[in-house]
Amino acid sequence: MVSWKRSAIMESLLKLLDERPLNKISVKDIVEDCGISRNTFYYHFEDMPSLIEAVVMEEVNRIMEQYSEISSMNECFDAAMQFCVGHRKAVYHLYNSANRNILERSLMEICEYIVTLFIDHAAHDMDIRPEDRLIIISSYKCECFGHVINWLNSGMNDEAEERFRRLCELRHGATATMLERSRIV
Repeated sequence: MVSWKRSAIMESLLKLLDERPLNKISVKDIVEDCGISRNTFYYHFEDMPSLIEAVVMEEVNRIMEQYSEISSMNECFDAAMQFCVGHRKAVYHLYNSANRNILERSLMEICEYIVTLFIDHAAHDMDIRPEDRLIIISSYKCECFGHVINWLNSGMNDEAEERFRRLCELRHGATATMLERSRIV
């Protein structure tokens, strides 16, 4: 069970990230915002990067718990973007910080999870080569991640999102074709 103080620290970071860039947020700002001592902060977190990691991982776990099945690449993209949309400014500030790697690693984890759900759903009654399954998952994971990063790089604009959705329409049926070619005969 997560203590209320730990949760308050995490919520405070998100609140402050929604207001300003990460390099303008200190431990002092966080403890003042949530009304705790510096010692309490350091009891729960080693440093700012460990706090960032905890906040991002909590969101990753929440998204993973929410999805048990994905039936299209559009749904994959929606799930990956959900990670970013809830706190647009916070994610944007984190993405443009020295701790960007924490966000990118977590996005890749979400992409792998949701793409695996999608491929397993699409191949549910097919006997496919395990190595082909891994190749397809890896390819789609990287594609999904790349589109989310492109969307972040574009300032989270709707045009990048629309282009991805159009790409999904253009290649409708490609996954089924790949899986069919992967069948063990």
